[in-house]
Amino acid sequence: MRAMVVNEWGGPENLVEREVERPEPGLGEILVRVHAAGVNPVDWKTRASGALIAWGETPILGWDVSGTVEAVGPGVTLHRAGDEVFGMPLFPRQAGGYAEYVVAPARHFARKPASLDHVQAAALPLAALTAWQALVDTAGVTAGQRVLVHAAAGGVGHLAVQIAKARGAYVIGTASAAKHELLRGLGADELVDYREQDFTEVVSEVDVVIDALGDGTAERSLKVLKAGGHLISLPGPDSVPADAGAARAVWLLVEPDLGGLEGIAALADQGLLKPVVDTVLPLEQAAKAHEIGELGRTTGKIVLTVA
Repeated sequence: MRAMVVNEWGGPENLVEREVERPEPGLGEILVRVHAAGVNPVDWKTRASGALIAWGETPILGWDVSGTVEAVGPGVTLHRAGDEVFGMPLFPRQAGGYAEYVVAPARHFARKPASLDHVQAAALPLAALTAWQALVDTAGVTAGQRVLVHAAAGGVGHLAVQIAKARGAYVIGTASAAKHELLRGLGADELVDYREQDFTEVVSEVDVVIDALGDGTAERSLKVLKAGGHLISLPGPDSVPADAGAARAVWLLVEPDLGGLEGIAALADQGLLKPVVDTVLPLEQAAKAHEIGELGRTTGKIVLTVA
């Protein structure tokens, strides 16, 4: 099968196309023919250093997958050959999404939302599961709460806005002014242009903060958080303030989650969650996708088409 392999850790030019052996499903696993693969910041960060991930002999990036079940291993009852599925298999272990086929545990995949095509579905798993696990599982957001989403037009941010809104929250987002119209269309109630305003001066009494930025944003966010509120930081454990006072401050590392995927698919099919796809490129242009992503100007997601 075709795959984009990391030739050596470093720049985007080290992503090269190779023929590699097609995997076979084992006990409890399914073989998925990949139609589209999402690209995430963790992809290019890992490509640069090889850190965090337990790599196989042939390093292949990619965790966002949408495709068709090609075969099922012994014991699998959840999926059948021919089913359209999407998921974030094996994270943070190697999944190999930048390839024509992926093998992973059956329950790392859910049925693809019927209302979305494979490109749209591939834009969802890692970013939407991150938002879901932050807002639903960790913070338990309920109707009427105030949620502040930093980098609201980003991959996680634009989905967090929609998930929070679907749960009845009042949603505040930080983003450049050029992206405010898009975010209003996704349901944001209030927007802060971070280039012109200090959010700590115009936002207050927030129940939940989602920080995808780092660089001291989490610590500054404590100023606008209610006592007993949740501050959920995504960049890494070092981004969590040492002293959060009366708030709960945590680092969230997303994990495979069948229930979360099914909840996300339900929202999509209800018209309450729609991924914004910024750029679509063929698999062989994965290096270009990384170059675009590393500029930090993407609205929504970048997706590679495979099949």
